[in-house]
Amino acid sequence: MTKRINSIVWMVVLVCVFASCSSTKSLKKVHSIEGMTETEYVETVIANAGGWDALTAKMALSVDLGGKGATKVNGTLRIKKGEVIQMSIAPLLGIEVARAEISPGGVLVIDRMNKRYVRVSFAELKALTNADLDFHTLQALFLNELFLPGKGDLTPRDVSAFKVEAESDGVALGVKKGKRFTYQFLTQAPDALLKESCIGLSGTPYLLRWKYDAFRTLGQKQFPADMRVSFEGGKKPVKASFALSRLSMNTNWETHTEVSNKYEKVELGDILKQLLKK
Repeated sequence: MTKRINSIVWMVVLVCVFASCSSTKSLKKVHSIEGMTETEYVETVIANAGGWDALTAKMALSVDLGGKGATKVNGTLRIKKGEVIQMSIAPLLGIEVARAEISPGGVLVIDRMNKRYVRVSFAELKALTNADLDFHTLQALFLNELFLPGKGDLTPRDVSAFKVEAESDGVALGVKKGKRFTYQFLTQAPDALLKESCIGLSGTPYLLRWKYDAFRTLGQKQFPADMRVSFEGGKKPVKASFALSRLSMNTNWETHTEVSNKYEKVELGDILKQLLKK
């Protein structure tokens, strides 16, 4: 069980960071959505998403590594906009056994059970994956927001960066200038809620699909209490789901984690080798 929990922590972070996807759905051009022009609709989607400076929630995390059956653990998700995303894993009596912390500087994963940690910058991740990775993209995925590569918060000025097309199950917003990568978002009319985000590499079978459901009121807007992430196209499919409860906008918590000098630093490559053997 201990080894399984450790694998979950590493894999959840790696799925978020390394995956990409391509879309194969049939799209049709639209000119009006629920009485709104394309521009007005995209503006509404942007306005409906985000707006939270901080978010905390209890987290029931389920991970299926390579079709071996789901393992479930409990924990906490904390986010401070523009600063940090924290995932704390505490399966037994509320005792933290692992923590993943994503900040603009990179990713920190702490394995408290084995007293070790990995710290890797986004520059290293970009070199390793040959992908356009940054903190703002991952933050947007967790906060149910539209995003543009290399950009922070979106404004009405960014509407022209998206193309709008109809699908059988919603309205797709695609980034016009994605270079090698494609970015597509599935929204639901008439609420203009973001239901799915996808980041892709053209011509490959790899797929990261981040789905949102069970929207609840948080502040003055709707936030998804259920997030499902799937990584497909590799030798072993990986799935994760986040069931969130006790949603709040509490800011009374430490933003960054200090690593004890008693912990051993290990390289990301070593962790990857261990995971690939499983």
